[in-house]
Amino acid sequence: MNLTTNKKHPDLFQSIRLGSVELSNRIVLAPMTRTSASEDGLATDRMVRYYARFAKGGFGLLITEGIYPDEVYSQGYFRQPGLANDSQVSAWRKVTEAVHENGARIFAQLMHAGAISQGNTHQDFAIGPSAVQPKGTMLEMYGGSGAFSIPKEATKEKIRQLTQGFVDAALRAHQAGFDGVEIHGANGYILDQFLTDYMNQRTDEYGGSTENRVRLLVEVSQAVRQAVGRDFAVGIRISQGKVNDFTHRWANGEKDAEIIFKSLGKSGVDYIHTTEHYANKPAFGEGPTLAELAKKYGKVTVIANGNMDHPADAERIIVSKQADLIALGKAALANRDWPNRVAENETLDVFDGSVLQPTAVVKDIEL
Repeated sequence: MNLTTNKKHPDLFQSIRLGSVELSNRIVLAPMTRTSASEDGLATDRMVRYYARFAKGGFGLLITEGIYPDEVYSQGYFRQPGLANDSQVSAWRKVTEAVHENGARIFAQLMHAGAISQGNTHQDFAIGPSAVQPKGTMLEMYGGSGAFSIPKEATKEKIRQLTQGFVDAALRAHQAGFDGVEIHGANGYILDQFLTDYMNQRTDEYGGSTENRVRLLVEVSQAVRQAVGRDFAVGIRISQGKVNDFTHRWANGEKDAEIIFKSLGKSGVDYIHTTEHYANKPAFGEGPTLAELAKKYGKVTVIANGNMDHPADAERIIVSKQADLIALGKAALANRDWPNRVAENETLDVFDGSVLQPTAVVKDIEL
């Protein structure tokens, strides 16, 4: 099927390059926590079928669930997949091969949970930018309960190890056959914790001003880019809200956005992936969206994620140049062949919230 012949939403089906990677369309599978790996973090046969199904369904790019990069502090959830050792590399290779056989590209999202870790088989405590208890409670749908513990403040040596962990995992992702990596700097995980004013109470070069608080995100991006070279795509995901503090906003509004996105845009990443509850709503009550601010100040390709279930809404983001690609989460779970259906002007299924349960969606995909 030639998706480019679709006349109703043609802008969604234009090809695009992310760094050195050519994508057949602008429709991306958003990263979604599934907790469906083996207990030792290996990608399973169910995961092979899960990702292959979206590739077969026409998505140009798949971004994986968050993958922990090291065997010390980074794991966030039990049964979360990793890229921290050779066995995990071999397991992921089955996934990447299946995706490529079905015509899509796939990036590994590298995620260090930091202070909001609620399931780590390697350590019984977490680290964060400061010894500050995270807001909210653990996510019950991923096996947690109760308040988060107070993390240990990351020393300079731990920051160095953290950065090296992202680098090593990116190199393993390349070995596993991924087409690129996405650094998870969003949703309350450790890089976002360094960026967040109330979580980061440091007085050194990583704390205080917005310029200092974004420093670690920039350093990790630079280190990964230098390690993998220009022939492997590198992106970063950014948000204001978090899994444990959904309504958080940057204190200085667009000024913070300018500093953050300019810094990241100069770090060597190929794209910035913004996620917010409504991708077509203002980032700070009025004015531009977060995706528009990333485009304006980052000067790189932008992926927008957040409530663009309807094809017309998704295409509007592209046509208006708020972003270059759109990423779908809930709509993709409801319609694993969303791009193919849209290309054929077929009816889309309504989202059923029960599929957000990690095991439910995996059991549903035994194809």
